[in-house]
Amino acid sequence: MSKYVFCFGNKQAEGAISDVNILGGKGANLCEMAILGLPVPPGFIISTECCNEFLKAGGKFSDDLEKQILQGLKHVESIMGARFGSVDNPLLVSCRSGARKSMPGMMETVLNVGLTSETINGLIKKTKNKRFVYDAYRRLIMMYSDVVMEKAEGIEPQEGLGIRVQLEKIMHDLKKKKYYSHDTEVNADELEYLCEKFKEKVKEVLNKEFPDDPMEQLKGSIAAVFKSWNGKRAISYRKIEGIPDEWGTAVTVQSMVFGNMGDNSATGVAFTRNPATGENLFYGEWLPNAQGEDVVAGIRTPYPLNEANKSDHNDYLTSLEVRMPGIYRELNDIRNILEIHYKDMMDIEFTIQDARLYMLQCRVGKRTGTASLNIALDMLKDGLIDETTCVTRVMPNQLDELLHPVVDPEAEKNANVLAKGLPAGPGGAYGKIVFTSDDAVRLATPQRNVILVREETSPEDVEGMRAAAGILTARGGMTSHAALVARGWGKCCIVGAGALKIDVEAKRLKVENKTFKEGDIITLNGTKGLVYEGMLNMIDSSENLRLKEFMAIADKYRTMGVRTNADTPEDSKIARQFGAEGIGLFRTEHMFYGTKLEEPLFLLRKMILSPSYFERKEALDELFPFVKDEIKGTLEAMDGLPVTIRLLDPPLHEFVPHNREHVVRFAKALHVDEKEIRRRIEDLEESNPMMGHRGVRLGISYPEITEMQAKAIFEASCELIKQGKNPLPEIMIPVTCDVNELKVTKKIIDQVYEETLKKFSLPKIEYKFGTMIEIPRAALLANKMAEIAEFFSFGTNDLTQMTFGFSRDDTGNFLGEYLDKKILESDPFQTIDQEGVGQLIAYAVENGRKTKPNLKIGICGEQGGEPKSVDFCYKCGLNYVSCSPYRVPIARLSAAHAAIKAKK
Repeated sequence: MSKYVFCFGNKQAEGAISDVNILGGKGANLCEMAILGLPVPPGFIISTECCNEFLKAGGKFSDDLEKQILQGLKHVESIMGARFGSVDNPLLVSCRSGARKSMPGMMETVLNVGLTSETINGLIKKTKNKRFVYDAYRRLIMMYSDVVMEKAEGIEPQEGLGIRVQLEKIMHDLKKKKYYSHDTEVNADELEYLCEKFKEKVKEVLNKEFPDDPMEQLKGSIAAVFKSWNGKRAISYRKIEGIPDEWGTAVTVQSMVFGNMGDNSATGVAFTRNPATGENLFYGEWLPNAQGEDVVAGIRTPYPLNEANKSDHNDYLTSLEVRMPGIYRELNDIRNILEIHYKDMMDIEFTIQDARLYMLQCRVGKRTGTASLNIALDMLKDGLIDETTCVTRVMPNQLDELLHPVVDPEAEKNANVLAKGLPAGPGGAYGKIVFTSDDAVRLATPQRNVILVREETSPEDVEGMRAAAGILTARGGMTSHAALVARGWGKCCIVGAGALKIDVEAKRLKVENKTFKEGDIITLNGTKGLVYEGMLNMIDSSENLRLKEFMAIADKYRTMGVRTNADTPEDSKIARQFGAEGIGLFRTEHMFYGTKLEEPLFLLRKMILSPSYFERKEALDELFPFVKDEIKGTLEAMDGLPVTIRLLDPPLHEFVPHNREHVVRFAKALHVDEKEIRRRIEDLEESNPMMGHRGVRLGISYPEITEMQAKAIFEASCELIKQGKNPLPEIMIPVTCDVNELKVTKKIIDQVYEETLKKFSLPKIEYKFGTMIEIPRAALLANKMAEIAEFFSFGTNDLTQMTFGFSRDDTGNFLGEYLDKKILESDPFQTIDQEGVGQLIAYAVENGRKTKPNLKIGICGEQGGEPKSVDFCYKCGLNYVSCSPYRVPIARLSAAHAAIKAKK
């Protein structure tokens, strides 16, 4: 017979924190507190394995489970000296959920189980408190009818017609009639009356009598908690948090203790430190004469735990420290015991019954990124934890909060989501809507934020993108132009918000039945991909010396390098400040996205549209000084660190002019008819530009393009060497699929290299020649590619696109359904697909190094800053990862986590 039920109480337990996978977090921690000798009401835990079996069996109790539940009840009865269902001395219990990872508020709880028309009188006689008993009964009816009889049965009432809402209305009407402000004013007789009215309403709405049998109530409650694992809230939360569906939840059945027995009873929730700031201050709230749901539900304004917790909005309320000083001291002692035992900040729930303290729960507390950082460093300083524990206490994605302004979570709680898109750029932003790049530049000031709203962006929008506080597009994917540029700048950005209907001419935005015009204010949460109406409060993110201290500790354990994807000297300086150890991707075509856009972009377009070698060469000669200056500035900014320069890889369709003014200008510049320019633009149209005439293919068709770039790289390097600098360029050839492409390109580069050395009278330039692995064939032929290449860099954006056969800019049309229906576990453009793309990476690493053991290998797709992907890269033996400047600290911490985990 499988063991499903595990008992605890009386300073003993059949489990401990090490059994969290079976007992869930709540149950395992209750066992742990019992073993520590803390005042924990006795109970038993039904395992997560039982949950899975119960759900597979269609929601039926096995005979074994029923027997073990009865044994568990006997254990609780023996400790409490009361009996479940007894008319004279009744025991009441609670049924609570508890997954192995905390999912606060996502699953269900039922309190006061076992209270019936027969046990009521026995409890009144026992407690001599009729008001308390009927208050407990009305709570049971409300919770049970809602959780067990409605939600667990899959009943989905219309908005505002749920059974709990209807019962609350009955109580509200009574309070209104009696001029009561608080629930605590309702007297015993009135509560008894309410209970009868509640049961009548339950029968009327749900067509079932409220159960009056204790065992029926208990089994119904246990079943409802198990079923709540598959509730909408729980499923959504698991999806966000990456919690596997197969984990299941445990159910904790625990003896009730009552915080609603009068003024010397209470309930509360506390954190052993401030979860928002990390300050080492006991932090929490409590309510006299209440049960736990009252605190979290916001029914009453909670009181401050201690005098230090007081603020302007609760200063008039009495703290527990003042009202019950002895209980507060006992609770504070327990706080210290738990912190020393768990060596972490804990979230605790407690109840005070007749001036006696009971602990109902403890768990590692959720906290902000700021609090996480401060708590880890403080506990390290105090000797509670060691350095590796300190490093792993802060989750990489929490650093986002420390690097970007974010939307205040408190403000978001009461805000309605206007639209959803892909979270392309981190942090938060609010501002006035503008619909064109020119308007963004014209209207944005340090005192006035604007949000640039577009169908999609192009290089011509860059000035407006730079000026805007945030960017919102209706189309595009995580690696679209808007997303790439925004992330590189650390700018808030949401792309692919398909619900947006944009009319640029009318300067109007429609979302369902709402219309917004230029100047209306919206708020973006770029970390979650959520759009809100109006201005939400932001939390500022400033220079953090403690972050630098923490990152220095993390770097001691990191063995994999971290570089940045940067396209300008300004980006390079930011990345270096964030700890980048070089540039893993300098995209030469992105220099045409910058603030000095007009002239170099014109020359690039002129080169693209030139019909002959001589005209193309003339355009390249004019373009050369701009390219050299940009490369030189970046090499100088990263002096002494490697800079991987990807040769031009422009999707030509993005750069050709489309409006008539630009077409006319090019016709004049090239001395041809306007129709000839339009014909040339039409000739450049490709069915799939992402797989078209670009990258190395462009260089093979037009070797002069490769020559110009090589000359720019080598001349910039020579000039810096002459100035006493140490440039370390790495020339990367994009979109390769065969080693012969590398041979042809290397021959051109070698020739330019020799010519440049001769021109500057230098013996050598320290540089490397390598390729970007972004086509599956290149990964499969890695052993041959390594014959010529000195390094590989995986371009995972395109490698993912090619492997899946997904157009990365169009996945917004269907990828959401793939994730919702669990066809894919995660967006492969955000997290490396380890089963498919990952196999290609691992194969290329292994076979490339068979040819060249010292082959340097990195990754330069945006996944280089995503924690799971960084961990995978570490396991594959990559030398470095590269990501946008603002994700460098995240990648550094992820790499440290990977190394520490591997060592353990």
